Amino acid sequence: MASLSSIAVGLVVGMIVLLFFDAAHAFSGMGKIIATGVSTLPKFAKVLYQAAPLIMTGLSVGFAFKTGLFNIGASGQYTLGAAFALICALVFKTPWYVSLLAAMIGGAIWGAIPGICNAFFNVNEVITSIMFNWIGLFTVNLMFSNMTGYLDVGNRTLPITAAYVIPKLGLNEAFNSSYMNISIFIAVVCAVIIWIVLTKTTFGYELRACGHNRNASVYAGINARRNIILSMLISGALAGIGGGIFYLNGTTQYTIEKLLLDMGFNGIPVALLATSHPLGTIFSALFISYIQVGGEAMQPVFVTEIIDIIVAVIIYLAAFALLMRGLIGRFIKADTGNVNAEAEPDAPATGKDNTAREGNGK
Repeated sequence: MASLSSIAVGLVVGMIVLLFFDAAHAFSGMGKIIATGVSTLPKFAKVLYQAAPLIMTGLSVGFAFKTGLFNIGASGQYTLGAAFALICALVFKTPWYVSLLAAMIGGAIWGAIPGICNAFFNVNEVITSIMFNWIGLFTVNLMFSNMTGYLDVGNRTLPITAAYVIPKLGLNEAFNSSYMNISIFIAVVCAVIIWIVLTKTTFGYELRACGHNRNASVYAGINARRNIILSMLISGALAGIGGGIFYLNGTTQYTIEKLLLDMGFNGIPVALLATSHPLGTIFSALFISYIQVGGEAMQPVFVTEIIDIIVAVIIYLAAFALLMRGLIGRFIKADTGNVNAEAEPDAPATGKDNTAREGNGK
């Protein structure tokens, strides 16, 4: 209810923005946002293609939330994962699964460093992960800048040979789109695995216990430092896989830029909208991707900046899902309390009354 309320409010605000800028085309524009993602198979394929890395970055942020950490460095971990995957595919000509494993390792390394700083030096992971976003971006740019044989004139990586990309298994023909491959299924499997680890294993219980109360966990014999490092390492690995599956499709090329990649930051609202639930992350990522594909269809009637405003408002309001969840929970709890109070029978006023009744009965 909390997430759906946030989505509804976001769409209403988006409609107001459209009416303000171009009232004549506002309703048609909103119609494109709502309907474009399922209007054709190629559009739906793009929704799935963009949702796959969003699921992974959302899992990255949500996993850290579940263990009491705020991983705002998913963008840097995503970037390192993409770089490791591309270098393996372009330079070493490794199979796609080896490149994806390298992406996981790259993200894990970049995620473990803030975890080590937190565990051993008590440095807040938010500060270090933000710093490592930028360090990661410019490190990757520096690596690719010195790989001139693998870049085109526009400072973009060359396309990956078909033998080294994630398999499509005929899905590209079924959906009539070059974007479509098995990456969405990989992301869904990862979400299910994370859900099982967090809810069905002792390891996941220890991670969540440290997130709820680190001091109590230490008192109970749980190694908090180890769990902090492992939490950030796993969180970074998930983001790294997201970078790998996005760029190993054989269509998208990495571009040397001075701005952080949005996909990592979009994982934050995905996790918030799903209230950090691994399985809920699948649906929230699909929704964010769906809105983005619909926003692209609004051009040229509405300029890109207006589309970005609408998408940003919806994403921003997703952050209030937890707040709205608390408010709804309090309302339901209060309403249940009132019903129970009305249903309870009146208790005897004093013990004397009971004794008198018993005496009369005798």
